[in-house]
Amino acid sequence: MTPTLLIVDDEKPTREGLRAALEDKFDVYVAESAEAAIQLLEKESFNVLLTDLRMPGSDGFQLITRAKSLAKPPVCILMTAYGSEDVAVEAMKHGADDYIAKGRMQIDELEIRIQRALKRQTLEVENRQLHERLDTKYGVTSLVGDSPALTEVLDVVRQVAPTRTTVLITGESGTGKEVVAKTLHQLSPRARGPWVAVHCAGLPASLLESELFGHEKGAFTGAHERRVGRVEMAQGGTLFLDEIGEIDATTQVKLLRFLGERTFERLGSSRTLTSDVRLVAATNKDLTAMVKAGSFREDLYFRLAVVPIQLPPLRERLSDIPQLANTFVREFAKENSKTVKGIETAAMELMLKYRWPGNVRELRTAVEHAVVLCRGDSIAPRDLPVSVRTPTAEVVAQETREVLSSGRLTLKDAERQLLIHALEECRGNRTEAAKKLGISRRTLHRKLHEFHLEGN
Repeated sequence: MTPTLLIVDDEKPTREGLRAALEDKFDVYVAESAEAAIQLLEKESFNVLLTDLRMPGSDGFQLITRAKSLAKPPVCILMTAYGSEDVAVEAMKHGADDYIAKGRMQIDELEIRIQRALKRQTLEVENRQLHERLDTKYGVTSLVGDSPALTEVLDVVRQVAPTRTTVLITGESGTGKEVVAKTLHQLSPRARGPWVAVHCAGLPASLLESELFGHEKGAFTGAHERRVGRVEMAQGGTLFLDEIGEIDATTQVKLLRFLGERTFERLGSSRTLTSDVRLVAATNKDLTAMVKAGSFREDLYFRLAVVPIQLPPLRERLSDIPQLANTFVREFAKENSKTVKGIETAAMELMLKYRWPGNVRELRTAVEHAVVLCRGDSIAPRDLPVSVRTPTAEVVAQETREVLSSGRLTLKDAERQLLIHALEECRGNRTEAAKKLGISRRTLHRKLHEFHLEGN
């Protein structure tokens, strides 16, 4: 769709000349005053407003202010013959996206600047839409639970979010490090700025430095054009470095300098650039051990860990599992048009006994699995993944110890534990479990029914 452009200038030769020069690339409208332009803006939606500064009646500053107050504001570019730094600053204060002096204006340059401003506006709209989705999906409410361990984390998140302090989030895989990082961004004054994530473990050392700081054309073999790095892209927002423990020694040095001075150079360039970003890093590694081993710089560690946030594994916040699981049930029931409303007691007991090595991420996946396979309105043990409904040897041993110590051990108790252990050893394969126990598959099925273990 051709972008719409409104040109506002009280001099007819100027506005008609611009119309003729730009109508091949844009759907052009013209107005001879700010008042006439406002009438058009209130009737039509324009992509770009190109306006003169000095006009009879309202000036270009007032027009831009009015245009930016609309529900769908256009990109606003100010033209003036009175070129000065003060005018440029004042234009930006009124919401102008760009500023161009008439005396030095070239049509080719004007086209490039309009297209650049349009691209920037598109990215901002997409970013806002993403933020709106993240408000629901990744806000503090998605860090569900009221266990003491989680409550302590959330208190720190709420305190540090409004600041620009660098934060280091540590914890096992799947504990929600990126969720916490996005929450810090969403609750900060930078929430309207970009959110830029770099997953350091997914990039070789030879590419990571370029990915972060960018490069110039010809900086290395294959660098066919200039590339803006993630540090530059995150200007005014948050840069999230996941798996920070994976970065090589050279990149560590450059990152340390950036954190200290907020300056950097693209690869292949001697020009020093600056970027105002808030940095949040995360890792599932023990960085203090890496510092002692000499594989991670101590000075960089202290720069990153201004405020450390340690996320507890799910096995240390078992009381949060029912609330988390039911939250995921509602999410996936809606997503898959299912009528599932809850979780049966027996299924929840299995979930509470499981160790969740993949933490919240694994729980979420397990609930999605269960919702999809559920045949009724509540998740039953049979709906859970085999790994969850088949107790580990550790859990079986613990249950056996508890029964023995209580003096309640019966032949049926021992038989039940033996069945569970055999299934666990055979990874849920009933034929192999029957052979291991020296019974027929039919007998195994009868015993499973007798002990209410059909879901195993």
